[in-house]
Amino acid sequence: MEYKDYYKILGVARGASSDDIKKAFRKLARKHHPDVNPGDKKAEEKFKEINEAYEVLSDSDKRRKYDTLGPNWQEQFGSNFSNAGARRTSTYTYGTGGRGSTIDFDPNNAAFSDFFEALFGRSGFSSSMGTNGTRADMRRRAGDNIEQPVEVTLQEAYVGGTRTFNIQSTEVCPTCQGTGEVAGKVCATCEGQGIVPRNKRIQVKIPAGVDNGSKVRVAGEGQPGIGGGPRGDLFLVISVKPDPAFERKGDDLYTDVDVDLFTAMLGGEVPVLLPDGRKLMLTIPTETQNARSFRLGSKGMPRLRGEGAGNLYARVKVVLPMHLSSEERRLFEKLAQSRSTTARS
Repeated sequence: MEYKDYYKILGVARGASSDDIKKAFRKLARKHHPDVNPGDKKAEEKFKEINEAYEVLSDSDKRRKYDTLGPNWQEQFGSNFSNAGARRTSTYTYGTGGRGSTIDFDPNNAAFSDFFEALFGRSGFSSSMGTNGTRADMRRRAGDNIEQPVEVTLQEAYVGGTRTFNIQSTEVCPTCQGTGEVAGKVCATCEGQGIVPRNKRIQVKIPAGVDNGSKVRVAGEGQPGIGGGPRGDLFLVISVKPDPAFERKGDDLYTDVDVDLFTAMLGGEVPVLLPDGRKLMLTIPTETQNARSFRLGSKGMPRLRGEGAGNLYARVKVVLPMHLSSEERRLFEKLAQSRSTTARS
């Protein structure tokens, strides 16, 4: 049975507020709207998926049921999940918004396994249910991973750095230990969901060399596990903010360097700025033409998964003099006359 993670679709944590959900929906809806992407079937499907997720998560009652039973919560109460036959049934009580609802299941019925596969993500739930309605122990399962988009500057990507985040996640309810029940009644702390919101402040190192789509793993900061299983991981999905001074192509960087006319003609040195603020002096040969490119080896982006770095390419941008004095104009006219005479000879 395949499920969609509505929280992941909208890019929000499970403990996200209604305002956060609304903001995430609006941002994604603008990006994937069919009017913005005419003829793009993938964008159209993504837009439908976003709307489906928002429809459920923006409704508090639907969201509670979804958190308990998963995306197919509307289908969980069909006739396949009841048994009016002569075989013995067991009772499972679950909570939705503080109200306890009871459904009878036949442990030998395939629908019984399907229900718990929908609820816990597997079909191997023990069928040893007691006649008093208590649930058997669940197998350990690791919690889900969380992805969080993070934008960094080119300078941060060049040298690395640290970021501090306020993580909004969930943890196993300390009162019911994730069962959703206390003494056979719906847990008042988590309202039967087995999880409660969790806020935590963490500091994460951003490694040098990250690029768009790079993922930084923060172990153990994802969703809580089931049956005492370990927490999932948090993955920071990196996007690098465009920089007006540098163009990036893989591990190589490109930048324009202003060179005055006299240095271009006679030769000299000009400074080249690096993303970390340092300056290198670039030697300009005589009669350097506009747009000529010079390679500065290993001065590009650090390689994220390897040693060394890419190259930095400095492209010459010849700057012509302005507001000439009378003497400067006379000299240029003399030069032009001399070049013209030389060309005719």
